Amino acid sequence: MGAGALTRDVDLPKPDAKRWLALAEKALAGGSFEEKLVSHTDDGIRIEPLSERSTTAEPLVRTNPKSPWIVSQRVDDPDIARASAQALEDIAQGATGLSLVFEGAPNAFGYGLPRTAEALETVLDGVPLNRVQVRIDAHPWSRAVADWLLAFLSKRRSDPTKLNLSFGIDPAAIFAGTGRLRTSIEALQESMPQSLAHFFSMGVPGALLEADGRVFHNAGATEAQELGTMMASAVSYLRMFEKARQPLVYAAPYIGFALSVDQDQFLSIAKVRALRKLWARIQETCSIPGSTANVHAETSYRMMTIADPETNILRTAIAAFAAATGGADSISILPHTIPHGLPAGFARRVARNAQLVMAHESHLHHVADPASGSGAVEALTDELCAAAWEEFRRIEAEGGVLNSLQQGYIQNRVQTAAAKRNAAYRAGERGIIGTTLYRTTGERPVETLTAERRPALTEGVAVCEPLFPVRIDQSIGAGS
Repeated sequence: MGAGALTRDVDLPKPDAKRWLALAEKALAGGSFEEKLVSHTDDGIRIEPLSERSTTAEPLVRTNPKSPWIVSQRVDDPDIARASAQALEDIAQGATGLSLVFEGAPNAFGYGLPRTAEALETVLDGVPLNRVQVRIDAHPWSRAVADWLLAFLSKRRSDPTKLNLSFGIDPAAIFAGTGRLRTSIEALQESMPQSLAHFFSMGVPGALLEADGRVFHNAGATEAQELGTMMASAVSYLRMFEKARQPLVYAAPYIGFALSVDQDQFLSIAKVRALRKLWARIQETCSIPGSTANVHAETSYRMMTIADPETNILRTAIAAFAAATGGADSISILPHTIPHGLPAGFARRVARNAQLVMAHESHLHHVADPASGSGAVEALTDELCAAAWEEFRRIEAEGGVLNSLQQGYIQNRVQTAAAKRNAAYRAGERGIIGTTLYRTTGERPVETLTAERRPALTEGVAVCEPLFPVRIDQSIGAGS
């Protein structure tokens, strides 16, 4: 391009919003501007067709913006030997993290590793822990697994301070996802800080406690409901540390976050970014020097379909792209065959390689927060923050996240949102490619591994109505 062309670009008149609106209405030829060009999220957030660029936005970056995000592969096979082989294969082929999903976990979807120290040690045997992140998915026995993990590290003579670990302890996610707590809410709040004290003295890096929003998303929550509940969980942890006389400035970095991302690309980007802004606001309110939120993103289970499962590859690719560009620190893609059963090797490989292509061929991590300054994304991020903050305040007024769950308040809001969304699909206002739109005439066989589904948790002192994961195609009667 010559100098003359550059000069002409500079001299171009600034776009005029009123003129654009007039031209848009003319093109609609009498059609409704609101119905045709304006959309709304499940939280009622208005999405305009045109947004002015933000000039005041500050980038929201990952914990380590100079390196790619962690490619985390789920390890959830009840067969320990098979799970161990899967983990070693994933790492050999480029994965940089493992998400260990044990039976009884809200996000296990019926499977999961056996709840034994032997299973943990077998799966991690041969794993180069100095360069692979290990995260434990939140589940009812995560406190015991944390002790097993530390014992295993001691046996291996690994220095915990040089590792990247996430213990996934999250009472709210367990309570919501299983409907049970093994102790009363009062006993949990009293005993938990003391029982975790020695973890702080060891200086183990990574997340000890986690605010997991996936349980709520997969049960049907809106984006704001998911984020607001996560903030309420994080604040409940800060209160526990305060009661135990632990300095909050040291406790905050031990709190991690896990959320779901789906096929709505820009909304998922905004959700990850909103989480960072909300956590910064919580810390500011508590007069804590800001620490960057450690965010794990997993592709949505509720968006997956049993019909034409290859379309799930597209959905998960969009969701993972959104998580990466939104600034997630680690990402896990659910294999596309998961609605049919325990995924086999090919589906796991596709899930892993999708991330590797994004990181090492598309280089998505080379730009920190590429959505920063985008008028549409910045507006959506701020609107999500406002809606999530209202949900957070609502939960706090209900006595905190555990009390709100015990009384069924959160469940009622999530179920109402899910019912409204499902009604839109049944009415044809929304569609699912391969399920309600363009469904194939014949389905091909889907390869899955032979595995028994694990029983749900039945023991507990505190009880509430559980929020189980439900796919949208199941809810509208289009999937089994």
